[in-house]
Amino acid sequence: MDEKSKIRVVVITGLSGAGKSQAVRALEDLGFFCVDNLPPNLLPKFGELVVQSKGKIRKIALVIDIRGGEFFASINDGMESLRGLGIDLEVLFLEASDETLIRRFKESRRRHPLSESGRISEGIKLERKMLSHLRGAANKVIDTSDLSASQLKNQVIEQFGQEEQSNQLQVTVMSFGYKYGIPRDADLLVDVRFLPNPYYIPELRALTGNDEPVQSYVMQSPISKVFLRKYYSLLRFLIPRYIKEGKTHLVVGIGCTGGQHRSVTLTNRLAAALAKQEIVITVKHRDITKDRKGDERP
Repeated sequence: MDEKSKIRVVVITGLSGAGKSQAVRALEDLGFFCVDNLPPNLLPKFGELVVQSKGKIRKIALVIDIRGGEFFASINDGMESLRGLGIDLEVLFLEASDETLIRRFKESRRRHPLSESGRISEGIKLERKMLSHLRGAANKVIDTSDLSASQLKNQVIEQFGQEEQSNQLQVTVMSFGYKYGIPRDADLLVDVRFLPNPYYIPELRALTGNDEPVQSYVMQSPISKVFLRKYYSLLRFLIPRYIKEGKTHLVVGIGCTGGQHRSVTLTNRLAAALAKQEIVITVKHRDITKDRKGDERP
């Protein structure tokens, strides 16, 4: 099958209440042929029908989750059958924190599909266990805990909207503050709280790592320069191997205490270095606008 007629299938899965419906609607807007709640044991037949369409259906999004009941166990075999037909298969996994999921279920007054006792937390715990293998195999994991519906849509469009980039590894370098929690969708995490902290310089305290004075302060330390060089070297070693494994999106999290000074500086520098390697780079500063009254501390 040549690249022009390549069939692309995105399997959307993840936790109940994490936003699969919003994600599939975003892909539908992008021109994907979408099927919700397809039983996994029908994947081989579905793949055959798509191939027989001879290019009429090339972009497909399938929502498959634990609603498949007893058929859900066959999802791995079903996905392998699609790959065996030469179909380009990607897995998008959506998740959120327990607190967020519980709140969403209570607001919607829906019952969790795995909660026999009626306790939402029990259903979530069981579902995480059932889906753990899929999360590990996912090409892209999105934590929707702090995302609005429109923000989730934007992330899906960013990931899947440019077909010409579908075979490239897209790298998101994200700064964050540990006091606001670790980003759940990060593939790699590094803690840069060992670097000099601009917070203790009065004239730098109100600035961020996007400002040149903060950047200069952080990067004047030999330790910062050595760290940047070594971590960049590590990523250059890892990225080709992720590509060979079939990974299409990598999230690198760089954290300091508040996510406004050191992590932002290193995120910007690392992203700029990686961009020279013809890698699709996205820079995100998760906590840069958070309230600074909590005071950053080492």
